[in-house]
Amino acid sequence: MPEIMMPEIMMLETTKIFMSDDNDTVTVLRDEPMARHTSWRAGGAARRFVTASSLQALAGFIAGLPEDEPLLWVGLGSNLLVRDGGFDGTVIATQGCMTRLEMLDDTHVYAGAGVADAKLARFCKKHDLQGAEFFAGIPGLVGGALAMNAGAWGGETWPRVESVVTIDRQGVIHTRMADEYQTGYRHVSGPSGEWFAGAIFEFEKKQGGGQTIDIKQLLAKRAASQPTGVASCGSVFRNPEGDHAARLIEDCGLKGKRIGGAVISEKHANFIINDKQASAADIEALIVLAHDEVKRKHGIDLQTEVNIVGKPVVAEESGGGASS
Repeated sequence: MPEIMMPEIMMLETTKIFMSDDNDTVTVLRDEPMARHTSWRAGGAARRFVTASSLQALAGFIAGLPEDEPLLWVGLGSNLLVRDGGFDGTVIATQGCMTRLEMLDDTHVYAGAGVADAKLARFCKKHDLQGAEFFAGIPGLVGGALAMNAGAWGGETWPRVESVVTIDRQGVIHTRMADEYQTGYRHVSGPSGEWFAGAIFEFEKKQGGGQTIDIKQLLAKRAASQPTGVASCGSVFRNPEGDHAARLIEDCGLKGKRIGGAVISEKHANFIINDKQASAADIEALIVLAHDEVKRKHGIDLQTEVNIVGKPVVAEESGGGASS
């Protein structure tokens, strides 16, 4: 592994590191606003934001980081809220790095962590495979889908996984079988200290005369019931067993509730929209409000799907306060 000169990286706003004779590069941005990299378009800056030209280059970079350096892996940022005080560590961007997508045989597909879930769905449809349609309804990348067992329209990620490729804190790349992980509804646990770099998925070949599920119809159905084309993270809370978070939040009278620049959607109560330059604090305050009101009225402790990281701004006042 090449030696990484961390002091140099710390001093420069942008640093490009050549990792090998193959011109593999790692680019490091200092104090990068995470509002540029999350679907909520809000939040503070990351101390370092890293992109790499290949998985091997990224592995070399990670191997040179201090053991105690906080790491955060980010795809489309569709399930992430970075507090306004920022993330005091290194953010690893999977987009543009782990983008391999190919057929391995008639029914097996390799998809890197940086591949968009919707692109995987379209790729499978193009190759007459069934069972990947639900990926079109997940607004993120394959890495995030693997990390949380993301799903849509009754389908989930891990029932389709045969094996995964991971990378650890020492920059070592591993191949692991699906049975090395325990999975459930929006939950995945397995070997600690590793991040997903890609996976081999198994689907079914479309039989002669058969029809795959119409992805366009599914997307139209979603657009009819959920806000699209707005700054949101998708569903904020997991659905509790036997119920729906949106129903519970709506029953608390919170549709349209606003704090600063953030509002609970009138169309779907499990969506929080940044429509007026919301701070991360505005959004988090609405998350806490919805959670507490559901707990008070229904006795249900909603669990978030969104990952909230970073530190708040000390003594920050959210713009405008709460309003109906």
